[in-house]
Amino acid sequence: MSEIIQRASGRPATESDIELFRHLEANLYTAVVADSLDELGHRNQAMREYLRPVAPRCVFAGWARTMSWTDVYHIPPDPYALEIEAMDSLLPGEVMVVAAGNSKRNAPWGELMSTAARTRGARGAVIDGLVRDVRKIEELGFPVFASGIKPVDSKGRGMVIDYNLPVDCGGVLVAPGDLVFADYDGVVVIPAAAVDEAVRMATAKVTRENHTREELLQGAFLRDVYARYGVL
Repeated sequence: MSEIIQRASGRPATESDIELFRHLEANLYTAVVADSLDELGHRNQAMREYLRPVAPRCVFAGWARTMSWTDVYHIPPDPYALEIEAMDSLLPGEVMVVAAGNSKRNAPWGELMSTAARTRGARGAVIDGLVRDVRKIEELGFPVFASGIKPVDSKGRGMVIDYNLPVDCGGVLVAPGDLVFADYDGVVVIPAAAVDEAVRMATAKVTRENHTREELLQGAFLRDVYARYGVL
């Protein structure tokens, strides 16, 4: 329990955290993790289908750090103050989760935000909204998921209202310290308390799937390999 509390309060990723992230990125995939979460009773952990990678081969895992945006229709005196504070709070091993309600008015993420996040040691970002500077982000090599692209600044269109608190991003409740895992199929969020069991179950299922695939390629009937391994 103390480990979960530490994750939620925010701390730089440890060596074991990095090993965990790399294990997910190299050996697992979002579909099998989502299946394991279903089995554990967490059945709403896959973000909405409109959140797609900005560049191909976009895979990352890390602890969630959240940022909440709202649309605005005026230019406040200091429009970037809380946004800058939130970005500077990022810790190594975290994923910035931007809850913008899939707004089409504002593009809260771009090249400079990606550069700042990468320099802070973030592993990726999920933007429930629009992004810009996509070519620059791709050149930077920082992995980003978003709902679309639009070349507009946030000033006078949107602003950060809070950060590092539970948010709704892509239809999933994300708390700071949850584990965010993204690949080409989409984004899944593993609640902090379920990380160990979900990863263990997903790893075991991948092993069974590998056996199933091998036997199917050798000509076995699906009913027989399903009876043997119990996976589809």
